[in-house]
Amino acid sequence: MIRLSEIEKSFSGNPVLKKVSLDVASGKVTALIGPSGSGKSTLLRCVNLLEIPDAGRLDLDGLSLTFGKARLGRNDVLAVRRQTGMVFQSFQLFPHRTALGNVMEGLIVVLKWPAERARARALELLEKVGLADKADAYPATLSGGQQQRVAIARALAASPKLLLCDEPTSALDPELAAEVVDALGALAREGTTMLIATHDLRLANRMAHHVAFLQDGVVVEEGNPDRLFRQPTDPRTIRFVRTLAGT
Repeated sequence: MIRLSEIEKSFSGNPVLKKVSLDVASGKVTALIGPSGSGKSTLLRCVNLLEIPDAGRLDLDGLSLTFGKARLGRNDVLAVRRQTGMVFQSFQLFPHRTALGNVMEGLIVVLKWPAERARARALELLEKVGLADKADAYPATLSGGQQQRVAIARALAASPKLLLCDEPTSALDPELAAEVVDALGALAREGTTMLIATHDLRLANRMAHHVAFLQDGVVVEEGNPDRLFRQPTDPRTIRFVRTLAGT
């Protein structure tokens, strides 16, 4: 269980997250939905400490961090990042590395794995995301969907406890997005713990075990996708779901 308790974050005095509390069940997929500017991406970045919360608490697989009282040490930040993998909207692959090299990079440079061990792990993950035949291809020769699948493999390389996905399909056309959804769906079926920020209700409905709707930096409503998408109770959730569903 990953637990976020009363997380707060402001930028230049403007509050983006306002006492956000959320539980992410182990082995399950939790989806964050909401309009642009609702705080979804900021919340993900606070989980792996790309952004340091101003207040609140994070409990992650035995680690407990309280924010705002004292400056976090480097070891605290590294301990969290070792247990989380991040998939970005814009892929952020190294253009001068092959697909295989991108997946191996963190294992060799950060974790100091021997090259052969890193290569074996990277090939295993490329196989998992359906790209074993693209191991020697450079990002510029891959489609957007293929690049995102390489990014997913890279995020999984160190066997994180939690996979964070920030709008993983929003930069892709529907056909390429389907490739990424299929790859993430396979991971979900294997019991990978995921927290996904997305505008794509189809992705959330297909994959998520739990959905939280954010607006203006607060969790407005949460529950299983069947109830939240078909019988939301808060007027703000109703408007948002109807807008994206085109009804």
